[in-house]
Amino acid sequence: MGRNIVVARATGPAADALEVEMCEHKGIGHPDTIADAACEAASRELARAYLDQFGRVLHYNLDKGLLIGGQSEPKFGGGAVIEPMKLVICGRASPLRGDFGVEEVVRGAVERNLQERLHCETKHFTITTEIRSGAPSLQRVIPGRGEPALANDTSFGAGFAPFSRLERLVLAMSRVLASEDFRARFPAAGDDFKIMGLRKGRRAAPHLTVALALVDRHIDGVNRYFAVKDAIRDHLRASVNGEANIVVNALDDRSAVDESGLYLTVTGLSAEMGDDGQVGRGNRVNGLITPGRSMSLEAAAGKNPVSHVGKIYSVLAMLIARDVHARIEGITEVTVQLLSEIGRHVDDPLVAAVVVTPEKNMTARMRREVIKVTDDWLGNASEVSRSVLNGDFRVC
Repeated sequence: MGRNIVVARATGPAADALEVEMCEHKGIGHPDTIADAACEAASRELARAYLDQFGRVLHYNLDKGLLIGGQSEPKFGGGAVIEPMKLVICGRASPLRGDFGVEEVVRGAVERNLQERLHCETKHFTITTEIRSGAPSLQRVIPGRGEPALANDTSFGAGFAPFSRLERLVLAMSRVLASEDFRARFPAAGDDFKIMGLRKGRRAAPHLTVALALVDRHIDGVNRYFAVKDAIRDHLRASVNGEANIVVNALDDRSAVDESGLYLTVTGLSAEMGDDGQVGRGNRVNGLITPGRSMSLEAAAGKNPVSHVGKIYSVLAMLIARDVHARIEGITEVTVQLLSEIGRHVDDPLVAAVVVTPEKNMTARMRREVIKVTDDWLGNASEVSRSVLNGDFRVC
């Protein structure tokens, strides 16, 4: 008996045809992204430790994490962090053999992740782990070596393709802000940024609100702050060929006389004093937060890449949607939802629902091709899991 794949025609307009559209991207230094990345790094390293010791990935999930903001005193020319930020990694995990346990693996992975991803010194962070063993019933869900993976949760993942014009614009700007070229051009730019995109009307220019932490040691006063900010705004506008209206650091006080009215930081991170972070509140696996699209609130970061369908299906749904759109002629837009049932084989979801927007008519040929592409990807679920485990496919 084949997989339960349902193909339906969309009843609403494609994203580009909506009267109002919005989407968001949180950059590498955003508190939520830092929490996601820390848990995901810990997840991959722990999975590799299980493979080394047992030849298979045992039961674990490290998808509960919190970044507690610190305290700082930004000053023109350079201030100080007076209380460090704190990362708390929480989850369930099967024990490792030997003296080097789960919590040591996790702390080491998080420390390396902070060093590799952020430009600020890791001394401004403390790392705490709260990891316990999982329930025996969940540990039994893990199959033996060479056996098919089983879902350790009843959950769903969602994906869509292609990106809309606004979504492409937000992602393009995120790449500019995260680039080393941008950092070299604007040394005052911190790692913490967020882009909120809005489009009103099908032909109107999008509006992008950018929050970007600036680093105090590179700015000697209020006038310099606004000169740097205005130059960044102009550079961002040019990077998208003037296709958007751009506002940078909207809360800034133009009449400010000191640091208090400006988005100025010591580390380039708002988490040093202004914000906290939590796993699952950041970007979905496609790099965006899209309230007008089908999406899951599952935190992909930190979850077991072999057995947790909240992670695997989020990736698979996106890959299926992209492939259906790319390979099947006559389809304008695709949305995919994959639903598991705990204990069921990961490659055989309870249902795979594929909703398509055809250019004209929905044909029998189109349905057959959609089913074939979806079935092929589901049959390849173990390879997708391996790519996520190896870091070949980033989920945050």
